[in-house]
Amino acid sequence: MQKNSSFNFCRALILGSTLAMATSLTAQETPKPIKALLVTGGCCHDYANQRYILKAGIEARANVIVDIIYSADSNTHPALPIYGHPDYAKGYDVVIHDECAADINDTNIIQGVLKPHQDGIPGVNLHCAMHCYRFGDFSKPLPADAPNAHWYEYLGLQSSGHGPQEPIAISFTDKTNAVTTGLMDWTTIGEEHYNNIKVWDTAHALAHGVQVIKNKAGEPQRTNDFVVAWENIYQGKTRVFSTTIGHNNQTVADARYLDLVTRGLLWACDKLDADGKPKAGYAK
Repeated sequence: MQKNSSFNFCRALILGSTLAMATSLTAQETPKPIKALLVTGGCCHDYANQRYILKAGIEARANVIVDIIYSADSNTHPALPIYGHPDYAKGYDVVIHDECAADINDTNIIQGVLKPHQDGIPGVNLHCAMHCYRFGDFSKPLPADAPNAHWYEYLGLQSSGHGPQEPIAISFTDKTNAVTTGLMDWTTIGEEHYNNIKVWDTAHALAHGVQVIKNKAGEPQRTNDFVVAWENIYQGKTRVFSTTIGHNNQTVADARYLDLVTRGLLWACDKLDADGKPKAGYAK
């Protein structure tokens, strides 16, 4: 009886240790999901639906949980609850800016929106985020120390407007970058093509878009060639990925678009290998 009890005790001890080791290994092999905060709402886009398209698309592609802050205001000064709260990104690993807030021009609010990124929290910026938080004359290249250049400094690119919706031929100009490697060029449906007033020295272009603008007779009138996706290192430390593509729902739901955005998010969080694959534990 005593020998059996000792044997059973040892067996239980070994089994418990094995289970503990297995649990520890499992925890090591499966890191906690990236916590992403999607800030969205405002003028001119179907954010009510696009927020869910983005959330589902990103979460299906990587070990990411996307929380949403949304304003149903369909104007250029949406009442987003992050305003006046510079700690709005506390507890998150990355902020996705997908708002259209062109007439939010209070410098205190803008500073509050930038504060998490100044503290090192990565950023991802989609489409109309490039035309937010602007004031004064932004039609000409701004110096980095201009009061109205702070948002552009964070983005790494200054844009002031766009033309009509026409297809954009997207080509990845740096095909060896971790974000773009293996991604194929494609042509969008009719989309807004954002101009480039200035590309910051801290930014690195990943893709260009060529759009042919036609006259009323349907004849080519001019061709625009602008950067449409890029990386930026903000204030020497914070990784920021941006793309100007993404006006219409069909484009936002396009697998090629969601692949690009997810890759950009993983790069911003330093969870992307050089071959374009998520680092261990961050793939789906």
